[in-house]
Amino acid sequence: MNRKLKISISGAAETTNCNPNVNELAYTIGRELAKRGIITVTGATTGVPFWAAKGAYENNGYVIGFSPAVNQKEHIEVYELPLDYHHIIFYTGLGHSGRNLILVRAGDGVIFICGRTGTLNEFIISYEEKKPMAILLNSGGEEKYMDEIIKEAKKEHNKIIWESDPVLLVDKFVKLLEDELVRGNL
Repeated sequence: MNRKLKISISGAAETTNCNPNVNELAYTIGRELAKRGIITVTGATTGVPFWAAKGAYENNGYVIGFSPAVNQKEHIEVYELPLDYHHIIFYTGLGHSGRNLILVRAGDGVIFICGRTGTLNEFIISYEEKKPMAILLNSGGEEKYMDEIIKEAKKEHNKIIWESDPVLLVDKFVKLLEDELVRGNL
């Protein structure tokens, strides 16, 4: 079977607590996913997901977004979210928390870049479901709690990549996902 991998991007929509170069880091990850022919999946929002989508889109990658809004009008006027850099946006109508579940499940794995409570929500969902995950170290935000959550949870999860270099993170994560695909786990 020859199918494209899909990787969801989880990260802060508001990046003031992130590493000052987080937009560049997110763009690099999006670009690297595009270069490898991987579909980028986002929450169709601002900040980190926006820059990852832009990196993928501008480098001929395919980008899918899942909006918390019920339709495009609500997406723009109520949630004040952009439409840029996505080939398609699905309007879930489920608010942020419901959208987060769909975002996590839509990808074969999830990359975490900086983040706040929404990112922690997506992290917990991913961890609970033993979804393959990659965490960009030193990107800021709630990343500092992720290791603590894993230690406190005392639940085995051996499909987590921790890496500070965005290109190496993508390389290692794609290898992990390809191995999982070969094993029939995706």
